[in-house]
Amino acid sequence: MKNDPHRRAIWAWTMYDWANSAFATTIMAAVLPVYYASVAAADLPPNEATSNWAFTTTIALVLVAVLGPILGAMADFSGAKKRFLTVFALLGIFGTALLYFVQRGDWIMASLFYILGSIGFSGANVFYDSLLPHVATPDEIDQVSSRGYAMGYAGGGILLAVNMAMILFGPKVLPQLIPALALEESALTAWMTRLAFVTVAVWWFTFTIPLWRFVAEPPRRIFSNEVNFNPVKASFSRLANTFRNIRQYRELMKFIIAFWLYNNGIGTIIYMATIYGTELGFGIETTVGTLLMVQFVAIPFAILFGWLAKKIGTKPAILLSLAVYTAIAIGGYFLRTPLHFFLLGFAVATVQGGSQALSRSLFGRMVPKSQSAEFYSFFGVSEKIAGTVGPLVFGIVSRLMGGSRFSIISLIIFFALGMLLLTRVNEHEGIRVAEAEEQALLVHAPVSTP
Repeated sequence: MKNDPHRRAIWAWTMYDWANSAFATTIMAAVLPVYYASVAAADLPPNEATSNWAFTTTIALVLVAVLGPILGAMADFSGAKKRFLTVFALLGIFGTALLYFVQRGDWIMASLFYILGSIGFSGANVFYDSLLPHVATPDEIDQVSSRGYAMGYAGGGILLAVNMAMILFGPKVLPQLIPALALEESALTAWMTRLAFVTVAVWWFTFTIPLWRFVAEPPRRIFSNEVNFNPVKASFSRLANTFRNIRQYRELMKFIIAFWLYNNGIGTIIYMATIYGTELGFGIETTVGTLLMVQFVAIPFAILFGWLAKKIGTKPAILLSLAVYTAIAIGGYFLRTPLHFFLLGFAVATVQGGSQALSRSLFGRMVPKSQSAEFYSFFGVSEKIAGTVGPLVFGIVSRLMGGSRFSIISLIIFFALGMLLLTRVNEHEGIRVAEAEEQALLVHAPVSTP
């Protein structure tokens, strides 16, 4: 691999999934939601803590959704996809480290720091995804995207296992090793949880280094009429041009809307599963233990879906995963015992990586490579809006009904409508249009720099 820059770049690109997935597991899905409900928002009623977490998630994703397209177009114009990724990644790392200072009753502080970290995480992902069509060739993009998700599950799962060991066993072991730490077990548990947040920041930074070193910044290409533009002017000009020509991206737009619909359900399950289980009275061993199981079971299934896409096609493989998600939403309504929670978690593990990896790669084939950051920002917007509407609906239904069972089953509508529209997408026509647009840009963009 050392003598093959292409393979080394693919490895380095997938390592960023390994790096930032620690935020997705420990911060977004497992430890912080429980800490938020049981410590930061301990003085609030349980369903109010759940809905406040949903609203916090909504605010963070709305901010990224608003900024994403502008920043994406700026990154394409400036030839700065990696630099934009770096800025957002460092912002997310900083926000994550600040969570160390959150203690009992500090739910507003927890929300603010989480919003900061989430903006960094989600914003960086826009530019990370936009590098995929440049790192992978068209015939390997499904497999590379799936490998990235598999690496993410492995990296996020390993650190989550370490964090859980810190939280569950640290309070019992530390007082024996260091007598000065002979505090109440609850106080030590809270401290170890806060230290876990710091480990996420360190992990995220450390394993981003391979991408910084081995993934090249894609060539900068600008139209001849953009030579004297500044990045802000160019970004709005490009966005306006994209919207003017939106009809030619008909299949891509249908896919974005379909993705927006079904990813509402996927995103809400990811964001709300742990705190939903906590509301139902399941302990941290059940909720986080299940999530940890999901991380490792999802690794082979993410790779399996990359293989399946080769056998039956990318779109049919996505549709299969969404059918499973629909069954999961129905099962969530009848959730009663820790075993039920575990079994539903296993079902999620079989489709979570595949559905998202193949959606990312299918989108990547239907966009012009030289405008990948701009278009992936729209993909990101659809993902973030999905992340805002799903948790928002979840939170509102939970407030109105005094519990979250009806919230989980309401997700069926997102999966059903998303699947219906996805069946109407002609991906081959979408790929043809993207390739034609890329060729047109190469002809009419005389300014091209590394």
